[in-house]
Amino acid sequence: MKRIMVVDDEPDQLYTIKITLELENNDFEIISVKNGKECIDKLRKNEIPDLILLDIMMPEMNGWEVLEIIRGNNKWKDIPIIFLTAKTDELADKYRNLVADDYIEKPFDIHNLSKRIKRILD
Repeated sequence: MKRIMVVDDEPDQLYTIKITLELENNDFEIISVKNGKECIDKLRKNEIPDLILLDIMMPEMNGWEVLEIIRGNNKWKDIPIIFLTAKTDELADKYRNLVADDYIEKPFDIHNLSKRIKRILD
């Protein structure tokens, strides 16, 4: 079972990703997290996923800040991360391959997302 943490401040997005990815692939367990602080809290409690889907534009702690904390921690730095964003972020577009394992814009095709996840985890 592959554990995937989805970090997004939109409850509808969390629900849709969880339901569709778990239906698409029985080998995925989706952990829904509503913000960056909760993501870091779970990691600190040693709830380490196999991959993180990380929204960039969130209040309080955005995806860039979460990424910086994750990459700065020796226990978490190798967790694959796929950025999710509702709008094109010039910085993410320019540096996506240097800082994250993949980048996908919302709205996205769930089958395409599932394929990208499988590619990274394999």
